[in-house]
Amino acid sequence: MLGLSRSRTAVSRRCRLLHCRYVHSENNERATVLDNVLSTFRSICGEDGMSLGEAIREQHGKDESVHRCRPPDVVVFPRCVEEVSALAKVCHKHRLPIISFGTGTGLEGGVGAVNGGVCFSLRNMDQILDLHQEDFDVTVEPGVTRKLLNSYLRDTGLWFPVDPGADASLCGMAATSASGTNAVRYGTMRENVMNLEVVLADGTIIHTAGKGRRPRKTSAGYNLTNLFVGSEGTLGVITKTTLRLYGIPEAMVSAVCSFPSVQAAVDSTVQILQAGIPIARIEFLDDVMIDACNRFSGLSYPVTPTLFLEFHGSEQSVEEQVSSAADITQSNGGADFQWAQDVETRNRLWKARHDAWYAAQALRPGCKAYSTDVCVPLSRLPQIIVETKQDLTENKLTGPIAGHVGDGNFHCLMVVDPNDPEELHSVHLFSERLARRALAMDGTCTGEHGVGLGKRALLCEEVGPMTIQLMQGLKDTIDPNNLMNPDKILLPRKL
Repeated sequence: MLGLSRSRTAVSRRCRLLHCRYVHSENNERATVLDNVLSTFRSICGEDGMSLGEAIREQHGKDESVHRCRPPDVVVFPRCVEEVSALAKVCHKHRLPIISFGTGTGLEGGVGAVNGGVCFSLRNMDQILDLHQEDFDVTVEPGVTRKLLNSYLRDTGLWFPVDPGADASLCGMAATSASGTNAVRYGTMRENVMNLEVVLADGTIIHTAGKGRRPRKTSAGYNLTNLFVGSEGTLGVITKTTLRLYGIPEAMVSAVCSFPSVQAAVDSTVQILQAGIPIARIEFLDDVMIDACNRFSGLSYPVTPTLFLEFHGSEQSVEEQVSSAADITQSNGGADFQWAQDVETRNRLWKARHDAWYAAQALRPGCKAYSTDVCVPLSRLPQIIVETKQDLTENKLTGPIAGHVGDGNFHCLMVVDPNDPEELHSVHLFSERLARRALAMDGTCTGEHGVGLGKRALLCEEVGPMTIQLMQGLKDTIDPNNLMNPDKILLPRKL
């Protein structure tokens, strides 16, 4: 047995040595290839359309997560889909990885160049195209953010309601299947993307629902649109997205309600939804989070578990919604609603909610916030939030809780010292416990942040080996050389 153990150790060391030699050889080969293609990149994008600068590469090798920076070898700045296609053909010919980059607001390390390669920064593709007011849809390029679109739509009576908080790129939001505070009423990106223009690894340009198509529904063939929504750049580069728009409601009223306990607040959420009240937003903040928001945004709400609510509709329907919701919250011990009716007050209220990330980080100056999210069936929300609060307390971790509880989705905004390996390890273990707690309650390890680098193993546990095998088969078919954002979502194959 001892001899067998030594033999296995020797084999393991030999495999690691061979792997290191392979990676070193591969890196040298890629460096040579890059030297040969830089002039081609310049001819496609122009002299200012490419950068080898260290600061630019590092900027494009990280997002808002705690995953370390993985800079690409070069950053290119295409101006149109034809340039994206031409660049992809060059990368495909020379087997160079391709990583799409929008605004860098992701939370699971999805833009890191794990294997080096070429970052396609899409900020110069910033046109709003084909607005059809009468049909409630619009097509945008990847440099268009949600705030830019809604500013453009301001005088049309329309808006795009999917709101993840950050001013993210709309094509990036499609790539990660983002959602946010309004999803309980208007759905996530999956329900609001009608068509996508995508450049595949070999430079082929496809339209997932057919070029120029924008029907409100379809039964035609495979749902390729939703295959690419949430694919996190691992199947192709999204260069246009056609989105559903909505009429701006006649009346919008926001309210804040404090509760004596987490259980009471979450029970109220479940009961409001079970009553069929078409609430637009219902956000939960625990006592730690509301205290952080009070300090950071100059608010003065009671430091107890709190719901932020918003109601949309006609004047009469909003009154009915508010009355029904107030009855439910008061039956659970909730305080009277504090109102925010005028636009300025409502905007200030929701800005405070969106600034929760920065408010949490301010609890420990010099530390970094790391947000992890899970989603469970509504009936399991009270249990998972109470258990998570206990976990945080027992392990002496700073992790304010905020969430889109109308969807069963919530976030722990972990505040961690990035220079303390022991603390980072504790947060990592907590995140895994939280995800597995959600899986045990028939939920998911991520409700809206995506898988990226951080949750690949958890995805395997969630969907099982046969489903992972099918996902890998789709990846191999669409991207047989594994060039599109490699090693994201799916774990790398073992040598």
